[in-house]
Amino acid sequence: MPLHRQTADLLALVESLGLPAVEDTTPEQARAQRAAMLRPSPEPIAEVRDLDAGGVPARFYRPTVTRTAGLLVWFHGGGWVLGDLDSHDDPCRSMANRGGFCVLSVGYRLAPEDRFPAAVDDAVTATRWASEHAGDLGCAAIAVGGDSAGGNLAAVVANDPPAPICFQLLVYPATDARMVHPSHDENAEGYFLTAAGIRWFLGHYLAGDERALEDPRMSPMLADPARLAAAPAALVITAEYDPLRDEGEAYANALAAAGVPTSHVRFDGQIHGFFSMFGLIDDARSAQALAAEAVHSAFASRLSAMNEAISATSGV
Repeated sequence: MPLHRQTADLLALVESLGLPAVEDTTPEQARAQRAAMLRPSPEPIAEVRDLDAGGVPARFYRPTVTRTAGLLVWFHGGGWVLGDLDSHDDPCRSMANRGGFCVLSVGYRLAPEDRFPAAVDDAVTATRWASEHAGDLGCAAIAVGGDSAGGNLAAVVANDPPAPICFQLLVYPATDARMVHPSHDENAEGYFLTAAGIRWFLGHYLAGDERALEDPRMSPMLADPARLAAAPAALVITAEYDPLRDEGEAYANALAAAGVPTSHVRFDGQIHGFFSMFGLIDDARSAQALAAEAVHSAFASRLSAMNEAISATSGV
């Protein structure tokens, strides 16, 4: 289908600003450009506080109304070069409130200052810390999630979990750094994330190490089938006009083929990044509601099973 009208209008507005493409900037310039456009989230929430997650900066969100004692560990997007706790404050608030669970947003190290696999190491550390301290936060079950590069990190963590994880939420995830899927050519230009931009991100994150392209910590699509088969249930969200569309969908198919309960939803007419465009694009609200409900359901099922096991053990 054609671009969603709201999305087309947004792309036209961005073009009218005359901002340089990310591949024509330095990381410092790109970060400053994005920071200048950032606005505080208008969404109220019961609690927000910054934490040290085992040496990794993190931000904890408690929803206005709690539905389950679950904790979603969230990894922000930004190509492993951009993004931080502030850039994804809005979707974290939204998912927490709509799902009724807590969220821990992870401020992992960025490239080129800290290259692959520094982000992976921080994601693993923060997830382990979340599991060890879940009780202190009033939580009893853990899920992981992320968008784009954050979806990559969530998938990598789910394939080799440092702690029990009941669900993975992957929003237009980067799953195959080799850039071999047709959507990289079909959506190479004009839809916010470009093929040139992806090469810029990978260049800073990998520093020319082509061997890393086939490392499962970089390309979870290439993970050992046994690891995929042992991964937790998943929801994969993709966008029609996204260079990463096909690799995200291929990953969803690979999980399903391995026997992992997997749902995949493609948002036709949408672009990479739409999930975080809350307040600008109606589909962002729909996608966040879908994601929040899927995570909530996973937590509810996991906690119910845990309670049944406790009851059986105690003879009640």
